[in-house]
Amino acid sequence: MNAKQAAAKEAIEYIKDGMNIGLGTGTTAYWAIQYIGEKVKQGLRVQAIATSIQSQNLAQELGIPIIGFAEAGHLDITIDGADEVDGQLQLIKGGGGALLREKIVAAATKFYIIIADDKKLVDTLGKFKLPVEVIPFGWELTAVKLRNLGSEPGLRAGNNGPFITDNGNYILDCAFGSIPSPGVLQEKINAITGVVDNGLFVDMADCVIAGTEEGDVKILHKKKKIK
Repeated sequence: MNAKQAAAKEAIEYIKDGMNIGLGTGTTAYWAIQYIGEKVKQGLRVQAIATSIQSQNLAQELGIPIIGFAEAGHLDITIDGADEVDGQLQLIKGGGGALLREKIVAAATKFYIIIADDKKLVDTLGKFKLPVEVIPFGWELTAVKLRNLGSEPGLRAGNNGPFITDNGNYILDCAFGSIPSPGVLQEKINAITGVVDNGLFVDMADCVIAGTEEGDVKILHKKKKIK
């Protein structure tokens, strides 16, 4: 069992019968969805909202019931991955391109679990380029404003042109370098006209489960956080 599988297997133990759950996106969340699917086949009753079309399709293939927010209202638990996690459990997400839906789901969740391999644990965020979802119209001007905040933004490429999110937007991957105050930067980025949202998830994670190469897990719980 690799690090991602170990983290995912530990995380699904938090899921109880009758819960509304959020399903993340990415290579680690993939394993959580697989394991939840196995539990559903064994009789676990849950309803789910997925953070991407890809995850929704996988869940439906595995027999996990998919609902909308009109039916759910809230989510008891969401299990998702992250690209970086700092010592205060602040996150960079969006490497898979689903950051907006991931943040909407996270904001509706009572207990938000992040699963990752332990290489994603860092002292300070910023080595991973920060994804910023932007409106396609005028994205070049939005990129200039992000550059003025001290980043080097690059338009993410897709198969035949720019990468298009499930919401029909572009993503600018922004090299900010060290991000010691993610809450401050988040507010500055989201104040830019043309930005939909960014991959800084500040004060959202309740628990981080990090898998190791040996198949063990490290469990980190929410501490007092500094923006």
